[in-house]
Amino acid sequence: MSLKDILVISGQIGLFRYISKGRTTVIVEHLPDNKRTTVSVTAKISMLEDIAIFTETGDVPLREIFKKIQEKENGGAAISRKSPDAELRKYFEAILPDYDRERVYLSDIRKVLTWYNALLELGFTDFELEKEAEKDEKSDTIEA
Repeated sequence: MSLKDILVISGQIGLFRYISKGRTTVIVEHLPDNKRTTVSVTAKISMLEDIAIFTETGDVPLREIFKKIQEKENGGAAISRKSPDAELRKYFEAILPDYDRERVYLSDIRKVLTWYNALLELGFTDFELEKEAEKDEKSDTIEA
């Protein structure tokens, strides 16, 4: 499973895995409890792979932020989303010093930390791009 298979659905709690798409619905699986459900195609559905955070110089993909949190915490969990506001901002500033303070809200920081901790609980620790991994495998087979 990669970040492109993991979805966030507006109005729904938690992370979901994409299963299939029908004419008017999308079949998803709630990751913590593996319960399948359908969601209307008109719902706001986002792949974690497509989400980015605004910075002063551009956008930083969520996977890179997850990698930075992972490095900072040595593979452990990030701080709780329920930490005081000032502590959350200070933590996020340590992860991404040039994040755009006007466009990145406290709720966005909480979501990023919640998603990271949820993925960690599910055993998801590989935040590398699949394409890079495939290229490395191909180059290894060519050289051999």
